[in-house]
Parts: sequence; C-alpha cells; structure tokens
Amino acid sequence: MEPEKIKESILRSAKELFRKYGYHKTSVNEIAKKAKIAKATIYKYFESKEQILDFILMDYLDVNLHEIISNKVQFANEEEHLKALVMKTCRLSYTACNEFIGWDFVRENTNSQEFLKHLSDQLEALLLSAYLELEHFKKNPARRGGLAFLLKASKSIVFSFAFTSVSDSDVRKNFVTFQKEILPYLVKAAL
Repeated sequence: MEPEKIKESILRSAKELFRKYGYHKTSVNEIAKKAKIAKATIYKYFESKEQILDFILMDYLDVNLHEIISNKVQFANEEEHLKALVMKTCRLSYTACNEFIGWDFVRENTNSQEFLKHLSDQLEALLLSAYLELEHFKKNPARRGGLAFLLKASKSIVFSFAFTSVSDSDVRKNFVTFQKEILPYLVKAAL
C-alpha cells in the first residue's frame, strides 16, 4: 500500500475509534487492527497516539474554521461580525475536544491537561492566522494585538468550561453567559 494511503487509513481508523470510544479508551493496537496494518507501521508515520489525535483535531478545526471564516453572512458592523466568529469558533473547539477526547478524561488525567494546553496554543495560532485573513484585519494590521488578546481570553474562558461544568446544560449556560456578559467587552477591547 502507498505511504499516503496508509497514513489516511491510520487517521480514518483512529478518528472513528476516538469518536466511538474516546481517546483514552482507544489503544494503538485497536487503531492498527481497524486500519489492517501492523502496530509498528503506525509508529513509522506517527510518534504516538497523542500525535495522531493532534493531527486529527488540527485538521478538523482547520477545515471547519475556514468554512466559518469564508461564510459571507452580512453583519450590522465589524463588532457583531467578530462576536459571531468568536462564538462559532469557541463552540467548534469545545465540540472537537468533546467529540474526540472526552472531557471526563481531560479532567481526570494530568497528562491530558498538558496535551490540552499544547492543543490550545496550536488552536490559538490557527485562529489568529485565519482571522488575520479577514478584510477588516488586513486593512488595519495594528489590530493584531487586540485580536490576539481576544482569542487568548476567549479560548481560556471556553476551555475553563470543561473543568467547571458538570453537565451539558452547564456548558450551554456558560456559553450563554460568555456570549452576553463577557464577549461584548472582549470584542470592544480588541477593536
């Protein structure tokens, strides 16, 4: 089998298993079995299961983020547009982590928290580069610092939901509170 097809098979198999059982409950052996390859073959393409997850998450976020950014919905003003983008990307990042990792594992495992910090930093860089492609940030590069602040603060708040929420309804309440009571001030500070 061609190397690219093997890598795709590993990623596809891992994605299915992570979604079905969660990252923590999926072993490299199970990924290899589903991909119909030897376990050692996985390590020719990825250093660890964590690296496979990282690749899957960043690809998922990149594809979905570019769809969100390229959506040509009209907004009353730049502030409303930015608030809508931040909310969509916050929900996207929360959902991706929930879908592939599972927040119970994140809360209980100190190694996963280090991974989440790494993922969070990558996500922030991805968001910043995607947002800088928006017309109002291209026209005014001086706003980059404000945008970086907005993304870092929003990301920190949203990831804190995972550690403080007990149920999905708690998460929804936290998102509503964030959207109504915190985000407007963060956006004003960024602009």
